Amino acid sequence: MKFLLRTFGEIALLDSEERQIAFPKKALLIIAYLLASDSKSVSRTSMARFLWGEGDLANSLTNLRKLVSRIKSRQSELNAELLTFDDTDIHLASGPFASDVIPTRAHMPKNQAKNLALLTEGLRSRFLERASCQTKAFVDWRDSERKRHLVMLKETLEAMVKLPATTGDVALIKEAALLLFEAEPQDEATHRILLKAFDVEGGLEQLKRIFARRKDLVSSWAAILPASPRSPTPAAPARSAAVSEQDAAARTILRIPRLALLPPGNDTPDGAATMIAASLIEDITLGFCALHSLRVIAPYSAIQIGRRSDDQAALFERYAINYVLETRLSGPDDDLSLFTQLVSLPGNEILWAERFNFGKLDLARNKHEISRQIVLSAAAEVERHEMTRAHFEHNPAAYHQYLVGQQYLHRLTLPNMRRARKELKAALRESADFAPALSSVARTYSKEWLLTARGDAELLKSAEDFATQAIAVRNDLADGYRELGVAKLFLGSIDESVEALEVAETLSPHHADVIADHADTLVHFSRPGLALEKIQHAMDLNPINPDSYLWTAAGANYALSQFQTTLDYIAQMADPSLADRLAAASWAMLGHQDEARMLVRRVRETNPDFDVDRWLSLVPSKEQWHKDLYREGLKKAGF
Repeated sequence: MKFLLRTFGEIALLDSEERQIAFPKKALLIIAYLLASDSKSVSRTSMARFLWGEGDLANSLTNLRKLVSRIKSRQSELNAELLTFDDTDIHLASGPFASDVIPTRAHMPKNQAKNLALLTEGLRSRFLERASCQTKAFVDWRDSERKRHLVMLKETLEAMVKLPATTGDVALIKEAALLLFEAEPQDEATHRILLKAFDVEGGLEQLKRIFARRKDLVSSWAAILPASPRSPTPAAPARSAAVSEQDAAARTILRIPRLALLPPGNDTPDGAATMIAASLIEDITLGFCALHSLRVIAPYSAIQIGRRSDDQAALFERYAINYVLETRLSGPDDDLSLFTQLVSLPGNEILWAERFNFGKLDLARNKHEISRQIVLSAAAEVERHEMTRAHFEHNPAAYHQYLVGQQYLHRLTLPNMRRARKELKAALRESADFAPALSSVARTYSKEWLLTARGDAELLKSAEDFATQAIAVRNDLADGYRELGVAKLFLGSIDESVEALEVAETLSPHHADVIADHADTLVHFSRPGLALEKIQHAMDLNPINPDSYLWTAAGANYALSQFQTTLDYIAQMADPSLADRLAAASWAMLGHQDEARMLVRRVRETNPDFDVDRWLSLVPSKEQWHKDLYREGLKKAGF
């Protein structure tokens, strides 16, 4: 059997089909050490200190003897010999195994391109990143190996960029340059190598401009967010406070997030458009590589990940990818568009999205400006998300309770709203100023008010109070304004509701749930056409539509007298009974009394005291015609 020792990322022994084989991890570290040092043997005493430290040597040697016994037993089971032993030394067997260990310079290929390919293949992951050994000898050795790899990569790249590159070498040189930049973003020599590597197709000038702006991009991310003319709070002070708090939070982040730009999903046969889109992705990569706030997976690796849809999640985890920028070409030839969206992993939360129309924009001429827009917008959302995450993780116990509460909050039933509130209040007992939990508690109260349909003003007052507290704690997060807008809506203050939702959408312009709530408010504002546009945008961003989205779309269509379309949306809901009143009114307006009365009976079973006029006095509508239309349907249905 042929074996492969993998040392980059998690150390593992693999078979010929790359399946992991059980073998003592410390034994694999011994093999890696011997291979990297071009040595055939090492003394038992040295290895005992290497693996268990300098403290109690007798105890370390005892641990080593136990390890040797386990290794011999396992090798016997595998009928293979990787290590051999005598009284004083451990020897590397000349057995049937290969490895990804990068040899010393003397044993590297003479061909520079092969050299670069070998180094790049290994350095896509960090050497022994997940090794559990933490002795000083081991950590010092691992660090020296990583430095050796980078020195070899830099030397090989410097040689390669001076030579005429073949077509096949260009992509490899770019990827290697990005890997080097990711490891040494401050090094001036690395900057020069990166500039030379990308000195093709105008990429050099673009990269120079980005380097010139690099410091400003991170510190002024909030400046790209447009101010809301109807904001109830001054926009500029809120942003400056947010940046100040984020600067402080940034110091608590122990790792720089990693981003993968997946190649465009090609839903069009237009080859020219595909080429332009691919070139645009390269421009975007250039932009991201100049930011210190992100590490970017090089294009070659991103392309390989993009092609392996069956195990993408595993690859994202293996390569420690935190964010993915997805791109997709779609539409007919005469109305082609490029859709881009930034996704946070592992929760698949969409942070930002934009669509660029090929017909309205000359993408070929304007791709540098579009690239800049994408880089600025996506980097801003990553910055915001990372700072928020740091705030979340400051108190792990509170964060855990918050996540549990969120699971209940996503399911629109009364018991789930109350379970969510219990978990979220537990989070607040751990951290009283935990803004996301405050805004989520507000949401449980407004949803309970809606589900019970009893007009309990205390529920809405509680929602308003918690939302206001969330804003006071974090006025740079959208959720507090979002929940204040919802509470104000049901309290009858529709103008204030619209203002609060406008602020929320300004702060998170691509947050699907915020857009959906804004759409719902616009329905009550008696602007159903605009509401439909917004809810459709939210549905595009969050294509597995939650019931609340479908309910809002149904309400907007009812206001437009599109009763059959209203029913079509309700039919798509996982729990259509949530919208029984609206469905009954729609069936009645279409003249289907049997269907309407069946739904009336179902509503009466859960809420026997439901009264149309009392309910309509509680549910706000900006225009009287809107309220009259709903009353007409409910009365015809038999309420």
